[in-house]
Amino acid sequence: MPKEYPRKLRINAQLQRELTELIRDELRDPRVTGTTVMAVDVAADLRNANVRVSRLPPGDVRAAAEALNHAAGRLRHQLKHRLRLRHVPELRFVADLTVANADHLNRLIRKARDEDREHAAERGESET
Repeated sequence: MPKEYPRKLRINAQLQRELTELIRDELRDPRVTGTTVMAVDVAADLRNANVRVSRLPPGDVRAAAEALNHAAGRLRHQLKHRLRLRHVPELRFVADLTVANADHLNRLIRKARDEDREHAAERGESET
């Protein structure tokens, strides 16, 4: 298992903070509205970074990631002025479907629970 270095962890956190602000304040593309930076993973050589993004409420996360990849150069240029790094990593945005999957599972559970209640009411059983 690769060793995590404190500097890499600090850069991950700093990139996440700065990208969240930049996406919220600088980008006007409607596809990225409500986009949240879930995590940043910088490569060991600090040249590349994978940025996992999600949307609240769950929407078309893939379109948001595509729009952010299109704006990656602009975001990287803005980061150059905000960070004290010799090399600002190349950004690659990836859709994080965790929130969308959790929302889907919650809807399925609610539907199953409601159907169970209906079946119990039809049989005249009481809820426990």
